[in-house]
Amino acid sequence: MNLKGRDFLTLKDFTKEEILYLVDLAAELKQKKKKGIPVDTLRGKNVALIFEKTSTRTRCAFEVAAHDLGMGTTYLDPEASQIGKKESIADTARVLSGMFDGIEYRGYGQEIVEELAENANVPVWNGLTNEYHPTQMLADVLTIKEHFGRIEGLKLVYMGDARYNTGNSLMIVCSKLGMNFVACAPKAYFPNPALVAQCEEYCEKSGGSIVLTEQVTAAVTGADIVYTDVWVSMGEPDDIWEERIRDLSPYKVTLDVMNQTKEDAIFMHCLPAFHDLKTKVGSEMGRRFNIRDMEVTDGVFKSSKSVVFAEAENRMHTIKAVMAATLGAL
Repeated sequence: MNLKGRDFLTLKDFTKEEILYLVDLAAELKQKKKKGIPVDTLRGKNVALIFEKTSTRTRCAFEVAAHDLGMGTTYLDPEASQIGKKESIADTARVLSGMFDGIEYRGYGQEIVEELAENANVPVWNGLTNEYHPTQMLADVLTIKEHFGRIEGLKLVYMGDARYNTGNSLMIVCSKLGMNFVACAPKAYFPNPALVAQCEEYCEKSGGSIVLTEQVTAAVTGADIVYTDVWVSMGEPDDIWEERIRDLSPYKVTLDVMNQTKEDAIFMHCLPAFHDLKTKVGSEMGRRFNIRDMEVTDGVFKSSKSVVFAEAENRMHTIKAVMAATLGAL
């Protein structure tokens, strides 16, 4: 399969076969790394990493993956980049295209990464926007396949705010790959109806399904995967914490929730997670609202059902696969 020169902006742009190819390629590259087999076939190439939103996993994953492939990286943090400030997005794309072989963008609206791709003549990769998080999805699918040995027919339940990048992208990838996706949340937190309709069209071809429900027990009964994310996304104001905690606390992933799933079900989270008070934000929320955790309890996060750290590691392997495939490393 030839993906050389392709952008990686949203999984809506990729077929089931292309998504599974990238996941299988990531598994192959992971095995080679574990065995110490080099894959540095992109020596002499360089990539730009634009981060308007900071990150631990995405930055580390792109940098390690690029270095493993033999490439150099230039990291542009929120203060270092002039994108959209002193220089237009289109001009930034043209400038970077003359210096780099690929461009990663992590930031705000999807329209920004789309405009970068439209004006760049090198591949552009979406590290996260408000609307989509495609690299996370490849890591999630690889993790699920490693655990279950299959993808089709599995039931994935997303608990919490399903309106943004992680919920949107999970719905897309599940519908593309023939999985049964359930968004369990208050109605106000359901995904965009237009995107739901689009994903239902994908389901007609793949055999997957989409369910939106407010009922926790109905959602998680028979689930293979329970997935959640933080309740307040990066860039949102702190004053909405009270509203989110009030609205979403009934959708916290607890041991009782996990006990209603299948015996071999797993818990997933794209991280970071507020499962205790050992962070600055967690400590502040605990003091303000007299809580010990938020979207997931510590008991679930640290349980044998939790695969969150394998999932985090797989970010690097799947990102490596995306860069290798779109830059023609193979």
